[in-house]
Amino acid sequence: MAVIENSKLAIIGAGSVGASLAYAALIRSSARTIALYDVDTRKVDAEVLDLAHGTQFTGHSRIIGGDDVSVLAGAHVVVITAGAKQRPGQTRLDLAASNVALLERILPAAIEQAPDAVFILVTNPCDVLTVVARRISGLPAERVFASGTVLDTSRLRWLLAEAAGVATSSVHAYIVGEHGDSEFPLWSTARIGATPLTEWRVEDRIVFSPGRLDEITDQVKNAAYRVIEGKGATNYAIGLSAARIVEAILRDENTILPVSSVLDGFHGIDGVALSIPSIVGAGGVGPVLDVATTPEEERLLHSSAEAISASDRSLGFSR
Repeated sequence: MAVIENSKLAIIGAGSVGASLAYAALIRSSARTIALYDVDTRKVDAEVLDLAHGTQFTGHSRIIGGDDVSVLAGAHVVVITAGAKQRPGQTRLDLAASNVALLERILPAAIEQAPDAVFILVTNPCDVLTVVARRISGLPAERVFASGTVLDTSRLRWLLAEAAGVATSSVHAYIVGEHGDSEFPLWSTARIGATPLTEWRVEDRIVFSPGRLDEITDQVKNAAYRVIEGKGATNYAIGLSAARIVEAILRDENTILPVSSVLDGFHGIDGVALSIPSIVGAGGVGPVLDVATTPEEERLLHSSAEAISASDRSLGFSR
């Protein structure tokens, strides 16, 4: 498929994440039209007005929005950010029941307005909601997926780059599994440039000892909790990461991102949504890459799958 002309991004939810995504997409010119929808009329109107006032200083994108679901009409990509937000001390899985109910209400109307769109779940727990969204929508697997560990991977690469003294773009490493407490890094394939991570030296000193890697893993896992404790929500980085996923679709990039999609026989995992490096382009999420794993990474992957599967079962969405 070719790059989409006159592209339209629709965002459901004008809260801190939705508004941050709209802002990021506007200043990055992620789409020609950015539509923001929320049932809170005063909130969504104010966010759209505030964003519109700055369009002199951005690219050629325009911002529209409101409380009428018709603002989603004809969107090429729909990103769902609406839902109860994570509070201090809550895990992402704790949000499951309330946000499933929300998804059941809003998804059918969104599909009616944008029947050909790719749908991206950002609302947490995004892995659980991806399975739910597939069941509700009946859409092909490639057109319903979640932002997954794209943000977690960015957090990981930033920490590694800071420790190694290199640009973040020179770090090649992934967080996979659940977007949550059971996620983990693929250390076995992590590289800085062409150098295996565990062989990276600064002044002839190995930088990434096993203990240091454990510390970095904990920092990534607890990053959201730390931000939420300090300011009440995570919004800027997830807005940027979601904009990046949108661009991969609208520009047909076929880029590799660790998004969360419902797996079908991947390493023996079936019917569960987990983040694995996958090809993302105009059709949505394409092939999931068959990444090499160590026995320990394989164990962690199945443990992560079981954590999500248990939540799916509790909500009545298991196979």
